[in-house]
Amino acid sequence: MSKKRKRIIAVAGTGYVGLANSVLLSQHNKVLAVDIVEEKVKMINERKSPIVDKEISDYLENHDLDLTATLDGESAYKQAEFVIIATPTNYNVEKNFFDTSSVEAVIKLVMKVNPNVPIIIKSTVPVGYTESVRKKFKNNNIIFSPEFLREGKALYDNLYPSRIIVGVPEDNLRLKEVANDFVNLLKQGAIKEDIPVLIIKPTEAEAVKLFANTYLALRVSYFNELDTYAQVKGLNAAQIIEGMCLDPRIGTHYNNPSFGYGGYCLPKDTKQLLANFNGVPENVIEAIVKSNDTRKDFIADTIAKKLSTLPKEKQVAGIFRLTMKANSDNFRESSIQGVMKRLADKGIDIVVYEPTLAVDEYDGYKIIADLDEFKKVSSVIIANRIDNDLDDVLEKVYSRDIYQEN
Repeated sequence: MSKKRKRIIAVAGTGYVGLANSVLLSQHNKVLAVDIVEEKVKMINERKSPIVDKEISDYLENHDLDLTATLDGESAYKQAEFVIIATPTNYNVEKNFFDTSSVEAVIKLVMKVNPNVPIIIKSTVPVGYTESVRKKFKNNNIIFSPEFLREGKALYDNLYPSRIIVGVPEDNLRLKEVANDFVNLLKQGAIKEDIPVLIIKPTEAEAVKLFANTYLALRVSYFNELDTYAQVKGLNAAQIIEGMCLDPRIGTHYNNPSFGYGGYCLPKDTKQLLANFNGVPENVIEAIVKSNDTRKDFIADTIAKKLSTLPKEKQVAGIFRLTMKANSDNFRESSIQGVMKRLADKGIDIVVYEPTLAVDEYDGYKIIADLDEFKKVSSVIIANRIDNDLDDVLEKVYSRDIYQEN
């Protein structure tokens, strides 16, 4: 690609999505990464990653990036030729909807200082949201571009994207030009060539995101239920999975049992999609949401049964890592926490080994910082994902990690 002038791009939010996009785009453009957390801003400017992602850490330390993090959103948005919104949209259980207040706060500030700049929403939002904020704010410059990143591989999935999708109103030629301009910026930073690109309507783009993640949750749930069946019936789950997945229509991917799906996206996206189905006939989407709780109930019951054979004072469950996946620092909605809470409700003592926490307790559970002490105290060690650190106590470990991969 021929050398082009640097564009000034502001990115609101420096989580997995925001930081990965900031690093990607700052290879060839000037990026101003906006956050409200001073420590994160400081780390990025010192070329340290505030999230666990080896590739992001490497790029920050070893690549010439035109990237500046700032707390001053007003100044960043005022200079920008594009504003990307990648702020968190946590699922609000009471409202049965994503909390999109952080997205709207950015839109308001951008409109105040730079009303004509294109705004690209990358935060996950409900189906129909982009059209609603375009009307609410009377802003014809807002488009949507879903993100398809994995925890621990956020930058990799931008450097080698499966696809780039941008949602724009189909009758707006100006915004389609903006969308193509934005696509070219993403492709400019990517390593992969011949990336599939879809320019579709915003509401359809929002639906792609939620349906894609719900399908992934379905696949996780399916193999987890297969594993539950195998455990109850005394069968070898690995042999069943191997025989199934040799069918090329099924494939040998995303088939490793776990304690349930979790993390930043799948729990909230499945619930949001189910909420969007209000008034629409469905059976499968609701079942996907329910099956995740059923799996955690089964795992907790199985562990409790193992511990029930021991004297009460020996019934100690050790939780090995609170993170959802290996090479991740995310505790949010991790399935092992759901198992942990169910065990605690059964009156079982819980201790936790989580080296990223420099505290004595987490959510009321005792943290043991010394791994050897943790192993000694725990009668059963519960690990969503197996680690070499557990090789010497495998007889104590309960895990459904057949293939030792995320």
